[in-house]
Amino acid sequence: MAGKQNRDEIRLRIHRRIRKKLSGTTERPRLAVFRSVAHIYAQVIDDSKGVTLASASSTEKGITETGGNIAAATLIGRRVAERAKEQGIGTVVFDRGGYQYHGRVKALAEAAREAGLEF
Repeated sequence: MAGKQNRDEIRLRIHRRIRKKLSGTTERPRLAVFRSVAHIYAQVIDDSKGVTLASASSTEKGITETGGNIAAATLIGRRVAERAKEQGIGTVVFDRGGYQYHGRVKALAEAAREAGLEF
């Protein structure tokens, strides 16, 4: 059908709309989330320099949980918050990446908050 879009095209359109208004600075970097069917990834990014300051993903060694569930998202949220705190980062801007704030994205965000990140 002409004009029919798949879910990822819609998500990317939403993500571009969010990113027009949202960017990370040196004082308050951006916590970006990407989720696939099997894994979840989180990065703390300084957009003014174009540098990733901290990251965590379910593909790393030592992660026993599969990335496609809430338990893994919680673990990754804690881990990225700990790594950000080691870099001296206390506050971030949360970028949900065009995904709904629900399920794995919400679990990652809440775990990062519990581990000490403010957003």
